[in-house]
Amino acid sequence: YAREVWTFVNLYSKTRGCNRFHAVLRALDLLRERKEVQARGANIPSFPALEEWVKCETKLGNTTLEAEVAGGNDKLAPIKAWSDAVNAAVKDIVHGVPPFPLVHETLARGQKQANCIVVSQTPAEALEREWTENGIHNFVEIIAGQEMGTKSKHLELAATENFEAQNILMIGDAPGDQIAATENGALFFPINPSQEEDSWKRLHEEGLDHFLAGTFAGDYQQQLIDNFEGCLPENPNW
Repeated sequence: YAREVWTFVNLYSKTRGCNRFHAVLRALDLLRERKEVQARGANIPSFPALEEWVKCETKLGNTTLEAEVAGGNDKLAPIKAWSDAVNAAVKDIVHGVPPFPLVHETLARGQKQANCIVVSQTPAEALEREWTENGIHNFVEIIAGQEMGTKSKHLELAATENFEAQNILMIGDAPGDQIAATENGALFFPINPSQEEDSWKRLHEEGLDHFLAGTFAGDYQQQLIDNFEGCLPENPNW
């Protein structure tokens, strides 16, 4: 049940792509509420210290977490141990996973007429390693991970201070990407979960053209968003 809940939170619901510290709190809540878990008398832990930390910390990552623990917040020590283990597992396991078809071509084309950056809540070390391994790091000017703040803050600092909103396009596969775009008045092209190859094909064949021609906003974007919002539920069906 824990694996099913974790997968739902991180991949198949509207919390897809959220910061891992928000994800673990959501997953624990869902486990605690699940009738099968309750029937087995499982004791699902709670972490009030983590709940408080995510409310006040603007850069949710291992660097700030380590500083918080070092400053005396011992109740976050188990969270730090878990997060360190996640980073180690990702570094050990995630190799040889190429991008979806047409990602390379789309980035190469976009780079010719736009300033491209990575906006993510993944740790920067993992992002830089994976983008370099796949030979796509040279297409972007900045790789912004969780250490640099929220996705919305990334866009604000890198784009909205330098470009008009209609000249900023956020490409993403998570509701958090759409929220970041909306908060900054930017355009949004969704990569639909479980339809990634079709989405990248559409972006490569028509989405970039609409963006560069100034015809992205309006009916075209709304159709994309309507399809995207139907892909992910808010709550599980168990």
